[in-house]
Amino acid sequence: MRRALFLLLLTAFSFFPLPARDRDSLMVREGERLRWPQLAVPAVLMTAGAVGVGNPWIVREINAPVRDWGREFDQGWNFDVEDGLQYVSNAVFLLAPGGRRDHGFGERTLILATSWLSLGIMVNTIKYTVRDMRPDLSARNSFPSGHTATAFMGAELVRKEFGPWWGTGAYILAAGTGFLRIVHDRHWFNDVLGGAAVGILCANIGYWLLPYERRLFPCIPASLTVVPRIGNGLGAPEYGFALSWVF
Repeated sequence: MRRALFLLLLTAFSFFPLPARDRDSLMVREGERLRWPQLAVPAVLMTAGAVGVGNPWIVREINAPVRDWGREFDQGWNFDVEDGLQYVSNAVFLLAPGGRRDHGFGERTLILATSWLSLGIMVNTIKYTVRDMRPDLSARNSFPSGHTATAFMGAELVRKEFGPWWGTGAYILAAGTGFLRIVHDRHWFNDVLGGAAVGILCANIGYWLLPYERRLFPCIPASLTVVPRIGNGLGAPEYGFALSWVF
């Protein structure tokens, strides 16, 4: 039994070959360098979102009509789908095999952790500084949308790591997350724009800081990959992870 399981793991590893490479803690690879045009989309989205905070005209002419239209899609469920949907792209970024950027599981973990840390600081700082009222009048922490920020952060991470095709799917999920926040009367439209801006920016921060983190954490294996495995083997369903480390 043990020998069969060992052979199964070796077989799993063979499907996801990783190129061995020298670890250079000072190297900056494609996509890790700060480029000012990368700030353009977050800046535009954040500006558009911030303009709507406390603006009666925006609320009356844009936010309220979008909210009313969104309510038509409310199914009255006892749970909010977006509570889980916001994390899907983050999980894909961390666990999916391959990737055009050649970042293994260890480096993706650093990127995701840095992005999460910056997102938490940024979202909560803005929320409790602006103190905008939610549409359902439940709390003064509406702008920006944290769910939307999380979803768009994951979408941008997937786009940067796996390319435009994967990124398009991830961005559709992110847009759906933001839309559901409006449907469930938890956020205004401008809150969703602000959340998208924060998420995209924080994903890029995760990449920009990675070269410095390589110096701080030289023990992180660059070629470590963890791949989820689901299938049938030895006459029974199997669920688990395959671990690969090229050194």
